[in-house]
Amino acid sequence: MQHFEDSVYDLIVETSTNLPGDVRRAVAKGRALEDRATRSGLALTTIAQNIGMAELQVSPICQDTGMPTFIIHTPVGVNQIEMKKDIHNAIIRATKNGKLRPNSVDSLTGENSGNNLGAGTPVIHFEQWEETGVDVRLILKGGGCENKNIQYSLPAELEGLGKAGRDLDGIRKCILHSVYQAQGQGCSAGFIGVGIGGDRTTGYELAKKQLFREVEDVNPNDDLAKLEEYIMENANKLGIGTMGFGGEVTLLGCKIGVMNRLPASFFVSVAYNCWAFRRQGILVDPSTGHIQEWLYESGTGISVGAEDSAAPAAVLEAVGAAAEGADCGVVSEDAAIPAAPAVLSAAEAEAKLAGKPAEAAAGESREVRLTTPVSEEDIRSLRVGDVVILSGEMHTGRDALHKYLMDHEAPVDLNGAVIYHCGPVMLKDEEGWHVKAAGPTTSIREEPYQGDIIKKFGIRAVIGKGGMGPKTLKALQEHGGVYLNAIGGAAQYYAECIKKVNSVDFMEFGIPEAMWHLQVDGFAAIVTMDAHGNSLHADVEKDSAAKLAQFREPVFK
Repeated sequence: MQHFEDSVYDLIVETSTNLPGDVRRAVAKGRALEDRATRSGLALTTIAQNIGMAELQVSPICQDTGMPTFIIHTPVGVNQIEMKKDIHNAIIRATKNGKLRPNSVDSLTGENSGNNLGAGTPVIHFEQWEETGVDVRLILKGGGCENKNIQYSLPAELEGLGKAGRDLDGIRKCILHSVYQAQGQGCSAGFIGVGIGGDRTTGYELAKKQLFREVEDVNPNDDLAKLEEYIMENANKLGIGTMGFGGEVTLLGCKIGVMNRLPASFFVSVAYNCWAFRRQGILVDPSTGHIQEWLYESGTGISVGAEDSAAPAAVLEAVGAAAEGADCGVVSEDAAIPAAPAVLSAAEAEAKLAGKPAEAAAGESREVRLTTPVSEEDIRSLRVGDVVILSGEMHTGRDALHKYLMDHEAPVDLNGAVIYHCGPVMLKDEEGWHVKAAGPTTSIREEPYQGDIIKKFGIRAVIGKGGMGPKTLKALQEHGGVYLNAIGGAAQYYAECIKKVNSVDFMEFGIPEAMWHLQVDGFAAIVTMDAHGNSLHADVEKDSAAKLAQFREPVFK
């Protein structure tokens, strides 16, 4: 198959940059159900814009392009060894061209291979079939949502739901609990694939294979079709919302499969996928390797509702573009926060709240413009719900850097600094480094370190997604810091806000884990943990736990 490598490369690029039509319709349906003036509504608007930006720029929708996973069906006689070589070459090309982030890391040494090849990467499943064509399907599932996969062994006792037995109702409880435990850390609103039965390995494989189904299909098994419908209706009653901000839309799709099991085992495996549901497929001519057909509807031309709000004259200044001179994040008027039409400095914001009861101050959302380095006074003026628009220099930092900083000094002065939990997609040319995608990573992984790092270096703001835990919240309160929740997966939206790569340290950690020093302008994120002990994430989790308990009683008998 002379042209197979080129066909696989085209498949990778399309999967990484252009969300399929069925996924776009699911996002649009979610937007229609959410009040666009809320935090979740703002997040969905940003997501909608990011989808369009990625397609237009042919750049990754999300900077975490995940573990490339192929499921391939071939006729008898096709050379799978040569196909695998072509896939590897296509992976290398896509990584070099900035369509994939280098994500293959040696589990023992921590060394990044730099080209997405290594032991176990990419994942390729070959199966023979009796059809004449070669069916190649690819999913790019990021690490943040992969970490929210979960497997249950029944019978089990589940938080809020009680006993889950070895029956359809026990399965129902497991699936609802899987959505609850993910909160916003998997970049909700999400899609889930569920595998019932098998062993621990095949159960997870079955769950992930469900993600290759069309979002709008109907399960041929009547019992499972009813269960899918039930989950879609009731999981959205948990109130977790987009990004875990609270809201009406938590789940965009649920697909369930079943296989036989051992008498002693009963597993329910759940594969959680973020809103950036990147999967596509091609049918390939086995003689030439040319693409004969795309297997999922293209997203091109299918609206997710980003442009459908008002006439140009009525468009308000958007979050992220409100600061004078900012040119990123221009969105339609439904993205603006009506309660905060003006951009305030931190001092103006504090003055505006002066004399008001604490309850009123905490409940009023404002847009506040800050420039790094940030003072403790400015930070303590912020409250949960405020939209902060940052300019100046910020520094990326993920797992390797946080571990390093526990026992070493930083290469730059971090007093008053902003740390961004981000592993960007970067390309280098004769002019230097360029940011191709730069959304936030899941912050909870840094919980063992973050409080100590804030105290040691005087960091004033941490940007990420999904929130952090009580240790970090305590450090924010004691040392004067805030947690800013950026919109997970909005890698193009935030890349537009990065004007220059000032420098980089720790390239030996690999591109995603290096410490990038970035000059930003108009970078917008929402305060979800403040210096007064308030945490939106803790509040939403507590509220959703109470709502989960409403589903304790049997439904499928």
